Formats: sequence, C-alpha cells, structure tokens
Amino acid sequence: MTKNRRIPTSTGQSRTLIHLAVSALIALQGLAAFAEDTKIGDQLAAEYFRAQTKLLTDRTFTDIQTLEDWTSRREEYRRQLYEMLGLDPLPEKTPLNSVVTGSVEADDFVVENLHFQSMPGLYVTANLYRPKQQAEPLPAILYVCGHGGVKKNGISYGNKTHYQHHGAWFARNGYVCLTIDTIQLGEIEGIHHGTYREKMWWWNNRGYSSAGGEAWNCIRSLDYLQSRKEVDPERIGVTGRSGGGAYSWWVSALDERIKVAVPVAGITSLHNHVVDGCVEGHCDCMYMVNTYRWDYPMVAALVAPRPLLISNTDKDRIFPLDGVVDVHAKVRKIYRLHDAENKLGLQITEGPHKDTQELRVHAFRWFNRFLKDDDSLIETTATKFLEPEQLKVFAELPEDQRVSDIHDTFVASVSRDDLPNNREEFLKQRENWMTQLSEKSFRGWPSGDEIESLNVKQVASAEHNGFAVRAYQFTSQSPYRLTLYVVEPTDRKASKSRPLCVTVLGQQEWEPVSKLLSVALPETNGGSAEENQDAWTDIVQLAKSCPTSTLVYIVPRGVGPTEWSRDERKRTQIRRRFMQLGQTADGMRIWDIRRALQALDEIDHFSSRPRMLHATGNAAALTLYASLFEEKISELHLAQLPTANREGITLLNVSRFVEMPHVLLMAADRVKTVHLSVKPEHKSAWDGVANVVELESVLPRDRIQVHLPPVLDGSRP
Repeated sequence: MTKNRRIPTSTGQSRTLIHLAVSALIALQGLAAFAEDTKIGDQLAAEYFRAQTKLLTDRTFTDIQTLEDWTSRREEYRRQLYEMLGLDPLPEKTPLNSVVTGSVEADDFVVENLHFQSMPGLYVTANLYRPKQQAEPLPAILYVCGHGGVKKNGISYGNKTHYQHHGAWFARNGYVCLTIDTIQLGEIEGIHHGTYREKMWWWNNRGYSSAGGEAWNCIRSLDYLQSRKEVDPERIGVTGRSGGGAYSWWVSALDERIKVAVPVAGITSLHNHVVDGCVEGHCDCMYMVNTYRWDYPMVAALVAPRPLLISNTDKDRIFPLDGVVDVHAKVRKIYRLHDAENKLGLQITEGPHKDTQELRVHAFRWFNRFLKDDDSLIETTATKFLEPEQLKVFAELPEDQRVSDIHDTFVASVSRDDLPNNREEFLKQRENWMTQLSEKSFRGWPSGDEIESLNVKQVASAEHNGFAVRAYQFTSQSPYRLTLYVVEPTDRKASKSRPLCVTVLGQQEWEPVSKLLSVALPETNGGSAEENQDAWTDIVQLAKSCPTSTLVYIVPRGVGPTEWSRDERKRTQIRRRFMQLGQTADGMRIWDIRRALQALDEIDHFSSRPRMLHATGNAAALTLYASLFEEKISELHLAQLPTANREGITLLNVSRFVEMPHVLLMAADRVKTVHLSVKPEHKSAWDGVANVVELESVLPRDRIQVHLPPVLDGSRP
C-alpha cells in the first residue's frame, strides 16, 4: 500500500477521492466484490420488470364495464395509438405517384409490379395480384409481409417475393391482393433494428419506432387499393404473418376501412415480451413507443366489433401460446360488450413459428366468410408460381428515396436553436414543456398510491479523525432500495448551516470504486481505522478541501451496487424492456435522484439545508432533469453535459418538444446559478442559450455560467 500520497487538485482527481470515500463505506459493509458481480442487479431488474408488468396487465380494461364505457374512450385510445406510432399529427396524404413498372401473367391471374410513395421519397414496392377475368369490383386483401427477405447476388427482391403464394391464392379465388414490401426487407433496404442492434437509442427520444413507418405504409396502401377500379372499397381485409401480423394489428386498430382482419403470429401479452423475454426475439417494428403504458389487448380491442381472427401456432417461441390466449380472453370482453362474439375467433394450429398451410386455410375461410359470405371448403392450396426476378419492381433504385434513412425524419423534432425571445414567451413555453415531460416522457414514474414510503434508515457508519462515512438506505421504487453515501464531520454543529455538496454518480464515475477497494482498504469488512489509514487520510483531506463540509453521493439504479449485466446484448434487452413499460432506464434514474433528494429531507440534520448538485456526462443530464422537479437546490455544477438529446440520455419522446438548451433554461430559472464546465470544442453549442441569458430577456444575467476546464502548464500532475 502506497504511503504519504499527495492530494491532487484537478477535478478528475478530486472525483477519484470521492470514490475513495464511497469505497471506505462499502468495504465496511462487506460489499467489496459487488462491482464484479452483477447478479444482484440482474435479479433486481427481473423483479422490477415482473412487478411493473403485472401493474400494467392488471389495470387493462378494469374501468370498462359497459359498452358506453368503451365507446366513449375508444377514439382517445385510437389517438393514443397514432401518437405512440409517431403518427400524431398524421402526416399529410401527399399524392401516391403510383407507377406500374411491369406485369406477369399466369394461367388464371395477373401480377402487376408497382411502386407508390406513402410520403415523398418513402417508396413502397409491391405486387398487385388480380384475377385474369373480372366482371365487377372484388373484395381486396392487403397482405403485409413478415421478415422473409429474398436476395440474390446482393440484389434485394423484397420479402413480397417470399410471400407470393398468398397473393396468388387470393387472386385465384376471387380477390384483389396487394402484397407490399416492408421498410427493412424491401427492394430499397431500410432499418427496423434501431434499438435492437444499431444502438440508435435516440429513436426513443424521438418517439420513433419502425412500427410507425410500417403502419403509415399500410394506411397509404389502403388509399392505393381504393383508387383501383378493380377493388370494392367497402370490402377490404388485411393479413400477414410474424412482422406482417404486427403490421396487420396496427392498420386494423387505426383504420376502420379494414373490414376483416387476420393477424397471424403478430401479437402476445406484455408478460411474454417483458418477463418471459420474447422482446429479445423481436426488432423494433413489433412495438409502438408505449407512452400510455398499454398491454397488448388494448391494441386488439380497437378492432372490435369488426371480424377478427387471432391466429397462431402452439409452439411459437416468440409468440407463446399462453400470451396469445390471454390477449384473446381479454379482448373477448370488448366483443361481448358489442354483442359481437361471433366475429372474434381464436385459431391455434400445431407447429413452430412458421408459415404453415394450416394457418393459411383458416385465414382464407375467415375472409371468405366475412368478405364474400362464402362458407364453402377450401379446395386450392397456396402455391408459388413465379421466380423472384419476375416480381421485381425497380430496374434501378430511385435516387430520391428516403427509405434507408426515414428514421431520421419520420417523426418531427424540435430545434435546439429555437429559443424563447423574452420572459413572457419563456414562461408560456416552460408550462407546456413541463406538461409534455410529465405526460409523454415521465408517465412511467409512480404516482398516487404507487409512491411508496421512503423508509430512510442508516445502515452503516464508520468514524475516524473527526469525520464519518455513513450509509442511508431508502426505497425509491420496489424492489430498488438504494443507498445514499455521506461524508461529514462527526461534529454536526460545524456544518449544520452549510449547503450539502451532492454528487450524482454514473457508471463511469462509479467504476473506479471496486478497483480502488483492494488498494485502499482491506476486503474483509473494512478492518480497523489504522489498517485503512491511507484511505481515511484522503477522505479527511477531501472533506476539508471542499467548500462544504458535508458530501453526499447518489447512485441511481443500474449503477454500482445495482448494476445489471455487463454483457452488451443483455444490457440492450434490459433497456428495451423499459420501453415496453412506457419508461426508459434513464427516466427511472431521474426518479431515483428525486427520491434520494427527498430522502435527505427525512434525515434531521440535512432536511433544512440547501443542496449544490454536481454531476458529469450523462449523470449531469439526469441531474439537470431531476432539478426541474425538486426544491432546495441552490446550484448546479454540471460537467460535460450532452449538448443534444441524440448524444445523451434516453427519455421517451423528449425530442418532440425539448432539447438540452430548453431544459437548461428551465433549470436555471429554478436555481441561483448553473455552472457548465465544457470542453472547448463544445462551447459554441451553449453560446445561444448563454446569449439569451446575457441579454436578460429571459433570465437574469449570470444565471448560467459556462466555464472551460483549466489548462495545465505541465508542472502539476
């Protein structure tokens, strides 16, 4: 162990000493190995997901007792679904500019290869199947493909070619069928896996899911079908399997031009997705951004009372049988209120997650029954007749296509430079921003009876040379009972009137703790003060060097003692589970910070003291947001605050209404001073908001102060 270490003075080195203080306490609790073992964090996360899922599942339809209960709420629910798919406000229905690029004739049907634009540049490639002989307008089917892309020699022919047998069957049996490619696996290849694989967590910030793009393409496909003289516009159905099953749900729930629906293997319960882990087998196109915290029967219920056949196999690993049956049982309540149980069906066949013939036959009979009033037996099979090359739409892909990057623009976002010009405008915008944050980003926070008692308890304490290190546990949200770490003089009278210096730690700041334990302190329950002399020397000098003599450290969930798996794939799926619950991990960390600050009020000698909050990087962004909701904060000291939502923390929908400068202005209006420590290359990003304050048109001068880090001359370490 190194003796007589000099106390460094730079910001980063001071933070290392903060970690030493925390290390001393953890060692005294016998928790020295926690940073290398994330099993506890994983178990807490699993328990949390079970409890939250049950909460959402149990409240589904609990307030629906009569048909009037349902119908009076139905349009608001539908509006919410539009919003959660990024379709509120609804995009303009611009001209489709449809083009038929070729056709193929078989013995008894014709296929047209075509494209249209659901919005300018968002091309939808498709095949339209119709009978060769037709005397009158026919019922039509929108067939939406699952993940079945076909490629040859690096050329994508679209998933429409994989599912061609469905369109051929419908055309051979008296229907018009439009089979459309999806965004990811069409002839023009876009992205479905933003959060699943591409680390595009800003999709959550934007309120975007690839499900929204697919839903919009389906809606515009109905426009196209109704424009065709071969189609009876009042007799349109939809079906698709897997991903196509999900898109069938979206368009059926949103658009009542769908008269009959057969989603196949496209829905299951929230419990299956979150608790049983089915989310790990699905890309983003399967999910709306669950702002309003729905379980999936709510989506299904929006189809009522139109004919709906829920179809699945019994050994489907990503749409398990129990969840499918649960969805059916719950939505049956709504059909019963409509006196339309005969229009709701549940068809389970034997098999895995596969496009089986048994699934097709039941779908065909359902459409015949409700679109053609035909209950005759199915005598023809669904057969592939054509080669992929025959169904290709584009000889060359259009240069103006937006399919490959539609995620960048599909949902509008606010500009970080759109700042208020005066105090009156700011106050009006602030009220709207706070409302939007509460309703759209933090709706997943506990409210009412869900808010538990903090139950603050001191759980550990060690004293040496006039200073103490203490731990206080509090309940943030079950099962998360988190810990506040405090370094203070043993003589509390000396500091009772001074502000608390509160530091919020992210994983990067917390990480050195476990590494320092083996050097700074014995691993066996802390040992004696003499054995830990070096660590205590650093702790005492750190406390004496600070402008306040009481230091408080906040460690939100998923950080430090409650850190979850370090396996990147597992961490990704944990984050995606939060979104399923209408939350984000960062959003709930902000709640933890709020609860920690509230816990200080229940510790007698801290309750009346103002707080100076310190944080770095993403933890600084969390702290900034927490300050919007908590009192007694005198100053914010934020280092390396992310300059834009896209570069920082993940909060649902936040980019629709605020960017980081807007949040900074709101925080600065509540505290005495906000100190921003920024890198030179990032200073210009804050000049706009600093200028607004400097002109005193929105906030008093010097309320926001931007600092560059000190330049070392090389004489100091």
